[in-house]
Formats: sequence, structure tokens, C-alpha cells
Amino acid sequence: MAGAVTVPDSAQRVAVVGGGPGGLYAAALLKRLDPARSVTVWERNAADDTFGFGVVLSDETLGGIEHADPVVYAALQRHFVRWDDIDIVHAGTRQTSGGHGFAALGRKRLLQILHDRCRELGVDLRFRSEAPDVDRLAAEHDLVVAADGVHSTTRDTYSHVFRPHVATHRCRYIWLAADFAFDAFRFEIAETEHGVMQLHGYPYSRPSPDHHDSTRPSGPQNQSGASTVIVEMREEVWRAAGFDELDEQESVARCAKIFADALGGRPLRSNKSAWTTFRTVVNEHWSHGNVVLLGDAAHTAHFSIGSGTKLAVEDALALAACLAEQPDVASALAAYEAERKPVVASTQRAARASLEWFENIGLYLDQPPRQFAFNLLTRSRRVTHDNLRLRDASFTEAVERDFGCPPGTPPMFTPFRLRGLTLRNRVVVSPMDMYSATDGVPGDFHLVHLGARALGGAGLVMTEMVCVSPEGRITPGCAGLYTGQQAEAWKRVVRFVHTRAPGTAVGVQLGHSGRKGSTRLMWEGMDEPLEEGNWPLVAASPLPYRPDSQTPRELTRSQLTDIREQFTSAAWRAARAGFDLLELHCAHGYLLSGFLSPLTNHRTDAYGGSLERRLRFPLEVFDAVRAVWPAERPMTVRISATDWAEGGTSAEDAVDIARAFAEHGADAIDVSTGQVVADERPEFGRSYQTPYADRIRHATGRPVIAVGAISSWDDVNSLILAGRTDLCALARPHLYDPHWTLHAAAEQGYDGPGAVWPAPYRAGSRRPQTGRTDAPKPRLTLGG
Repeated sequence: MAGAVTVPDSAQRVAVVGGGPGGLYAAALLKRLDPARSVTVWERNAADDTFGFGVVLSDETLGGIEHADPVVYAALQRHFVRWDDIDIVHAGTRQTSGGHGFAALGRKRLLQILHDRCRELGVDLRFRSEAPDVDRLAAEHDLVVAADGVHSTTRDTYSHVFRPHVATHRCRYIWLAADFAFDAFRFEIAETEHGVMQLHGYPYSRPSPDHHDSTRPSGPQNQSGASTVIVEMREEVWRAAGFDELDEQESVARCAKIFADALGGRPLRSNKSAWTTFRTVVNEHWSHGNVVLLGDAAHTAHFSIGSGTKLAVEDALALAACLAEQPDVASALAAYEAERKPVVASTQRAARASLEWFENIGLYLDQPPRQFAFNLLTRSRRVTHDNLRLRDASFTEAVERDFGCPPGTPPMFTPFRLRGLTLRNRVVVSPMDMYSATDGVPGDFHLVHLGARALGGAGLVMTEMVCVSPEGRITPGCAGLYTGQQAEAWKRVVRFVHTRAPGTAVGVQLGHSGRKGSTRLMWEGMDEPLEEGNWPLVAASPLPYRPDSQTPRELTRSQLTDIREQFTSAAWRAARAGFDLLELHCAHGYLLSGFLSPLTNHRTDAYGGSLERRLRFPLEVFDAVRAVWPAERPMTVRISATDWAEGGTSAEDAVDIARAFAEHGADAIDVSTGQVVADERPEFGRSYQTPYADRIRHATGRPVIAVGAISSWDDVNSLILAGRTDLCALARPHLYDPHWTLHAAAEQGYDGPGAVWPAPYRAGSRRPQTGRTDAPKPRLTLGG
């Protein structure tokens, strides 16, 4: 069992398992910070064994290395290949974007530099040596650094503590090299008879002076140096192309033939290269006693964002800093984990987005060439529209022109047409339940709430879910459209928006709570049953939302007819109130959503079973509402594209659901996720629901509204210009700032027709000056 050993720092004994860049750099830093430390590295392979080719490091990582160990930094500087451009080659065209700032060197060279530094500092390097059992290491050392890679034995030994989760993915890839240097980081897409394949390539060794030829015409590569080449494709494409039956050299030759244009007809070489699938490693905990995980043993990030070695080196920097700052090993490991886990989680989210983009690259092949390139460049959400404008303004402006942006108009302020309604910009105030109605009647609060957001410049302002019956409310404070009084109150709100915020459209979202009704107001306990005054619930199946929730009655056929009529009556009243758009709420586990999910629909009649049958009642309601809703006014549908729970709605199901509504006349699909079952496990993060909207948009050809943790105007511009969505719905940002859209315009220097300030507010249309603030000082500096 691993356990902490208390000894003076000056006599500290450190064992490092694994001689990759992360383990070696950790060893060098720990020895440099305290020469009295005894630091030993065990590496099972020979000193000159390496199974990769090139390594990419960011300027941020290099800055940390420069502060921590100028000797290593200087050695790296002598061997780095630096370049700024990214080339995207597809369908016979090459798009180039500059200003990206990469630095790379050979993996073998990096290891040599770290070996030399470790020996110079007195680190004991043991090659071709299996590390002793980790329990023994932990007992004999004060600290054990497990840098033993993605297949970590240490992690497996203490899996009950680290609690790892390892996910495999849909693509196969192989790591190869070419004996020349690409001019840029190159992405090349090949559409073959077997499916789509892609090449990721970058230079890692500069041409030697004796090979320099200033008369050689420019082309996709120089004639010397070296480049990493990764070939990737989906599993089914890999098998269809016969790669599963080829040996290593046959695979290498086939890859060189497929990407002959990119390689200039030159061969590829391998180094014990094998086709594999990427494994995403996540650990709940990174340390156990005096044993700590580092690099790929703790986490992995897909190679398409080049972060594996970067993360390992940054782990080493943080671990060394924490050991220098904290009073003992236990405190240092806790501080290290607290510091690194959020950073790594953010990188892994970006890497997952990038990985999934390449898995689904076939969705984007019909995009115009520059938009395709922009989509690829912004796939991980680390590079954004504004960021790319700073890096390469001419490329970004060309993408905007292709998209149809008038000069000086950000993508978010371009108009968008749905049926007979033209929205002046792409911003939607997302439906947000206010729980502030009395007997379903919206009052002054709703007038002020929705009126303020309409004055704030959004193209479309949506009501909260407006319930179609008293029994269809979520809480006693929910608004309705089942009486004439309620309709008149909504007419007042609509009249205000149309009169005082001309150019802003207002939409109504109709829904029925189903099994999630008869609960307290959100701030009194979300989804908790009322203490008194409950009303009976109905649902697709008699399943309570939570163990303490009321069990609903399964709807009979006659009750389904009654509810359908409640929806049509509410829609008729909404039309008379003057709403510009109607959205049918089929998400978040409410009544219609409850029919769609296999987790909440256990019916055995014509409304349960297959997805086609589960769709039947929501489509009946949609058709009935569409029949009474004015033909010139658009109608949208909100769906939960995943239940975030095993056995629930899948991404493939979501496409089929969206396609079914589109075939019945839905003008756009509002793509949300989750809230269908109480035991869901959502994967939160910035714009985390957008990939579902993106997939539905490209698979169905129907406009989509993206929602979910979209908070910046830069993200809105990026998503729209990349073609991942048509409209962006924001909720919490509009609670924080009702004038979010107008402020976004001011911050971008835009004052065109997509963002018109109300006359009484025009004096505030310029961003106020703020006082000076000093930038934060760098945290990590380990000696001079």
C-alpha cells in the first residue's frame, strides 16, 4: 500500500517511472531545484528508442520552460523548427491561414536534450530497466512519479483509487514520417472510393544548409528536413480500404500512394508504426499516498490539437513548483492536482471537440472551400473568429465575404430568414422559465423581463415554456395560454415588443410539463414536489421523474386527443396575440419529450416501442398546431439531442427525430440536451451542446438553433461563420445583461442595421471608458 514517508527535503528520494519527455523533465526539474535529492528514472526501452517522430510545443509551454530551466530552453531553441501557416487542402484547392506560431523538433532530439540535462544534474537514468513494483517503490522513496504512459501499470495497480475512465473512438490512425519538411502545418483531405481519409502533417526538422536550394520553386514541401505524417480515417473506411489485411510496410506504401500529391510522390517511413485507435484517459484522482500520475498516465488529449507532450511538460513544471512551495509531499500533490486538473479538463474538452470533428468530417465536405477551412481551424473552439482575425485578418475577411457579410458586419449581425419572418441578427433570447405568473397570467414582470431583452437588440426573444393547460404547468408560477385572460396579457407583451423594439421578433414556446409538473418554484427547490396543492400528472408511461416525485398516469388514447386539442387551442390564441414564431417544446423530459425517449416511454401500444412509434404523438401534435398556426409564420421544435444516460436518445436518434419534424414542416430545430431523466450525467463545457446542432444541421439540411453555454459574441460569430448553426440562443448571459446583443455590437465597433439602439438609449451606444488594470504576473518561476 502506498504511504507518505516523512523525511527532510534535502534527503528526499524520488522515483520516476517512465523515461518519456514528461518523466525526464520532471526528474531534471526536481534535481535542479534541490541537488540533494536522489532522483532515479526507470525506462524499459533503450535510450535511443522512440516510437514517434516530431513533437509540437506551444509558446506558452516554452515560456514555462524558459523560466524553469534556461539550459533546456536554450538547447530546444537551437533545434526548433518554427512556422506560422496552416494549409488545408481539399477538393483540389489549398487554403492557407497564417499567424499561428508553431514550434516543433524531433522526439528523439527532445529526449537527447533531456537525457543530457538529467545526466548533467546527476539524475540516475536506468534504461532497459523495468521499474520495481510500485508498492516497493512507494515504500523505498518519498515520491513516486508515474509517467508510464497511456497503458500505465501504476494506474492499473491503483485503479480503485485513481478511478480511471478510458474511452476509445471511431477512427484508426498511424504515425509515420517523411524525409522532407512541409512548408506549413498541413491538413489534406482525400475522398476515396472507400470513404474519407485525412493527413495531418508538420515539419519537425529544418533542411540542412548543404541541401538548401534557393532556386527551387515554392511548393507544398522543401526537399530536405523531416515531417511527421499522421494518416487517419474512420474504422469502417479503414476496413473497406483493406488496411486491416496489410502489414506495416504495405500500409505505409498505400498511405504514400493515397497522399502522393501532398508528399510530392515521395515515400513515407515508419518506426514500428501500427494502426491504432486513440484512447482518451481521464482519472478522478491523480495521487495515492506518495504516488502521483503525470502525463499520459493521468490524461490524454487527441493528437489533432498537439497537446500530449505539451501537457506532460506542463505537468512536470507544475509538480516541481508545488513541491517547492508546499511544506510536505502530501500537500504538494494535492496542490498539483488542484492546479492541473481544471487546465487539463479544458484541454481535453477542446481535444474531444477536435477528435469528433475529424470523426464526422464527412458532414462538412460540401461546404465552400474557405468556410470548410475556417470550420477546421475553429473545430476545437480554442481558435475563434476574433482570435483568427488577429492571426490572419485577410483570410478571415475572405471567409466573411463568402458567407455574405457586408463590410464591417460581424457574422452574428447578418439577417436570417425563416419562412415569412426575417430576423435582423442571429441572436435569440433563449426560453427561460420565470415562475412569476399568477394563475397562468403573465403580469408586469413578464412585460418588463421580455421587453427589456427585446430592447437589448436580439433578433428573436422567446417566452418561457407557456403551458397549454393548468395540469400542464411545471409549477404554480408557470405562465399559460389556456384562457382568454392569459391571451390578452400576452398580447400586451407582444404589442410592447413590436412597438418599442421594432425589428425584434417575439416567439412563444408551447409545452406541457408531463411527469415533471406539480413542483415547487425553482428557487424553493427545483423539481421538488409541492408540499400542498398538488395536481395529478400524466405522461407517456407511469414513471416518476425522481423517487420522491408523483407517479403520473399513463395517457389513454382519448386523453392524447384532449391534449392535442389543448395545444391547438393555445396555438390559436398565440396567433391572435401576435407572436411572430411558435416553438413546440419536445425536450427536457416534459410531456412530448417523454414520448420520444426510450427511457421514459415504455408503452406497448402504437405510441411506444420503435423510434417511429415514439415519434407518433409528438408529430400528431406538431401537425395539429401547424394547421392552425398562420402559414407565413415559422414554427420550430426544441428537442433533447441526448439524454446523457445509457440507453437513452442517441445522437443518431436525434438526427432521425429532427428529420421527422423537418419532413412535417418544422422551419428550424432548436437543439438542446438532457433533463429527461434525473440520473443523467451531462458533459458540461463551453458550447457543449453545439456539436449536436452541428450534426443535425448538416445531416438534415434544416436550419438549427444552438444552445448551451454559449456566452461570448466571439463564440456566436465562430459558430455561425463555421456553418455549425444558423442561430444562437443564449439564456444566462441575457439574465446578466439584458442588452447583451447591443453591447456585443458596441464592443465590435458595429452600428449597422443588425443592431439598432432604441432612440432613448442611443447616448449609451458607445462603450464607456474603464480604468487601467495591471495584467496578472506569471505564477510559475523556478529560479534563475
